[in-house]
Amino acid sequence: MKQVLIHAGFHKTGTTSVQKTLIHNRKTLRRHYQIFTRRNMPGPCEAARAYSISRTPADLLIFSAEMADLFSRIDAGDPRPALLSSEDLSGHMPGRYGLDTYAAAPLLMKAICHTATQAYDAPIELTFLFTTRNPEPWLRSCYAQHLRAIRLTQDFDSYRASHAASADLANIVARTRLAVAPHKLHATPLESLGDRPLGPLAALLDVLETPRRVRRRIEPLPPANISPPQELLAAYLETNRSTLDDDTAAQAKIQARRIWLTGKTGD
Repeated sequence: MKQVLIHAGFHKTGTTSVQKTLIHNRKTLRRHYQIFTRRNMPGPCEAARAYSISRTPADLLIFSAEMADLFSRIDAGDPRPALLSSEDLSGHMPGRYGLDTYAAAPLLMKAICHTATQAYDAPIELTFLFTTRNPEPWLRSCYAQHLRAIRLTQDFDSYRASHAASADLANIVARTRLAVAPHKLHATPLESLGDRPLGPLAALLDVLETPRRVRRRIEPLPPANISPPQELLAAYLETNRSTLDDDTAAQAKIQARRIWLTGKTGD
């Protein structure tokens, strides 16, 4: 039976670290798994993001078509389990494009179930995994990401108050578990992975029951995409609130980050 693991989020729960570690260790892991990260499946990721904004049946059909194309690249006769990892499969991060929660995620995962069932003649073992995070640190991490990426002008206290609902990841997990039944869904808090040698990747390896002999050959990487210090966040916020046009503001934030990194490394 073909085994497929879908690691579909959430943003700011170690997903970038997972994907970078998978890519860094691809020569070791490709003997055991078929690996697809965001860069290998841009079509499904972009379609999921589009559907999370529009919530139209047409965009959901486009997502299903992109997933069907992806499944056509996963050979059911290949004994290696397939591992798909991208937070974008759950749509855009809340706080963008007017999105308050990951409300699209249950429907996107249900569409994956239907598409996978139709893609293969024989039964498949389809499993879902979500890495989660406690509300306060998750909101802080999202806030930092938004400050850097978009023209967010709220201070953190205002952001936390207006986006509190988005941090209820447990609710989205529960709704998604119902949507994908009878397929299994696992949820692993990021806080439980901090002491694991392979960090967030350990959650995926646990679900796949990866042998110790394989884990010992995986080279860990430092945490990726960590939140910047408060002084840099303050600089981003000041720039976002300025009268600079968007392009100039974006360049100013890049320069602020460059100065911070130069000071950090001592170069």
